[in-house]
Amino acid sequence: MLSPHMLASGTQKPRWPKTLLSFYCDDTSPYVAGADAFATFLEYCADQGIAGESSCILGGGGHSMARKPNEQEQAFLKQLRRARKCGIDTHMELMTHQGLFDFEANRAPEGAVHEGLWLYEPATTVDQYTRYFGSIIAEGEGAGIQFTGLTWPGCGCGACNRRYSELRATGQHKPNPAVWKALLDLARQGKFRSQTVPCFFDSSETEYGIHRKASEGPCAVYDLMPNAGDHFGIWENNPDRVQPDYYITADGKSGTLVRQVQDGAPYCVWYAHWQGLNPAKGVGWRAFTTVVERIRKHLGDRVVWMRPSDITDRYHRAGGWDFLDSL
Repeated sequence: MLSPHMLASGTQKPRWPKTLLSFYCDDTSPYVAGADAFATFLEYCADQGIAGESSCILGGGGHSMARKPNEQEQAFLKQLRRARKCGIDTHMELMTHQGLFDFEANRAPEGAVHEGLWLYEPATTVDQYTRYFGSIIAEGEGAGIQFTGLTWPGCGCGACNRRYSELRATGQHKPNPAVWKALLDLARQGKFRSQTVPCFFDSSETEYGIHRKASEGPCAVYDLMPNAGDHFGIWENNPDRVQPDYYITADGKSGTLVRQVQDGAPYCVWYAHWQGLNPAKGVGWRAFTTVVERIRKHLGDRVVWMRPSDITDRYHRAGGWDFLDSL
């Protein structure tokens, strides 16, 4: 794997004058904390001028909320339609974060293979992935929602763990390459908001990078790896997993984000989960706002907030990180 300072073949420059900041927030839905919490989150992001992504799981309630939304789902969809203006992309975390969805029956059948595992199944074809992803996109379009990328819906259930072990035993450690081809085909059809599709599958604080998975002309699919973890309570909403100093200390002298900036890294992207991050019930909300305040105080002239799709769009057009010189 390329070093953090040589994240793709487009550049050999060891340091960059600005570091891009962004984040992925997974598991976002109206069922965790309500639509008002998401509205508060968006208003804060807009007020602070920060940027990132928040996933939308249209079938997380057992049906497509895009078809006949209840009051809370309708309010959530309304917020999603204004999210980009507040600096927040909307990503697919597929349709249910559990079993494959039956779009005709408007439900996930009992015992259906889980979506995250399905992305790794070697027998699945490009056409099957294209149809499924395209159906999710169409559901979003029906509600006025346009997606910009995809994050992997992880799962630790017994059935998935056993199958993952079987796949690893045969050398299958990565998603089926047909996933990337399907996403590229949809991008070429203009189904995503942007011409490039940022994805979140792997992460690493040291061996990170932006990896081109498929491309054709102005369209491409990238795995934009986070290089900072979730210390905002994770999906457990666990106060023991809240640590703002992990990102940046009160004096601005240490923390993983500070190290990335001091090293001249092109980006620092972290991931989070709505269960811990949301401002209504999340134990990590105050830590999140604290981190943003510390960034503004100590690193304001060294960083630029940017949505994941804007990062991959600019990177692809420039053929590397050279666009950072103009920021």
